[in-house]
Amino acid sequence: MTILKKINKIVPVLFLLLSGSSAFQQLYAGEIVLEGVYRGENLYVENPYSSTGVGFCVSEVLVNGRTTTDEINSSFFEIDLSIYNFRYGAILKVVLKHRKGCTPRILNPEVLTPESTFKIKSINIDKDGFLNWTTIGEHGSLPFIIEQYRWNKWIRAGSVKGKGTEKINRYRFSIDFHSGVNKFRIKQTGANKKPRYSQSVEFNSNLPEITFVPGNGGKVTSKIYFSGMTRYEIYDYYGKLIKTGTANDVDVRTLKPGTYFLNYDNKTETFIKR
Repeated sequence: MTILKKINKIVPVLFLLLSGSSAFQQLYAGEIVLEGVYRGENLYVENPYSSTGVGFCVSEVLVNGRTTTDEINSSFFEIDLSIYNFRYGAILKVVLKHRKGCTPRILNPEVLTPESTFKIKSINIDKDGFLNWTTIGEHGSLPFIIEQYRWNKWIRAGSVKGKGTEKINRYRFSIDFHSGVNKFRIKQTGANKKPRYSQSVEFNSNLPEITFVPGNGGKVTSKIYFSGMTRYEIYDYYGKLIKTGTANDVDVRTLKPGTYFLNYDNKTETFIKR
């Protein structure tokens, strides 16, 4: 069975999976752009007829600014990336120019998603409250997710776009501390969808401990008051997240009566909504 016959069988499934894919960036009518890195695989395109019924939708394909010689006058065609002798991990920009009233689809855009290959050379937290890390061996730009260990779980603190080069890359991210010992790490996920992590790094903050009124197990009618600005989460008795944010106080008047779990500062406690 040829590759195009195989594709013809899996098109309906791929349409469902890729219809909302963020890999595509629709710039304006007549052009679709896909960016990523070369990983040794070619791209396949579903190419409908033009809205006039004469000819096919795609009018031109460019790879890194160069017009391809691929045969595009077909319902399905292949963009052969092997002919360019790209090195593995080379940055690619593929542009599909098409006629108005129709939209072609790249069936396997995931083949241009980089793998996570970074190696941490150093990671630390400085006195100014920044997490600093240095990497080598990146093969394509992927976001670094900064995670903080708080309330007995790792939570997202922010993200920084990776530079994607094999040479030394330096990054810096401003972090928010809670009182006591803080722990942070870096996470990155590539084409195989398996996250990779840095080692964790700790910092002992001298911020004062946060308390709240009415206190652990206390009853409240309208508002919870914290002794300082803090990040917080409120869960109901069944573990459903109800509220989250950063504040000095939280309006709980809309909560149903019952017991709730409150994550704040570096603690998990409870309160009763009357």
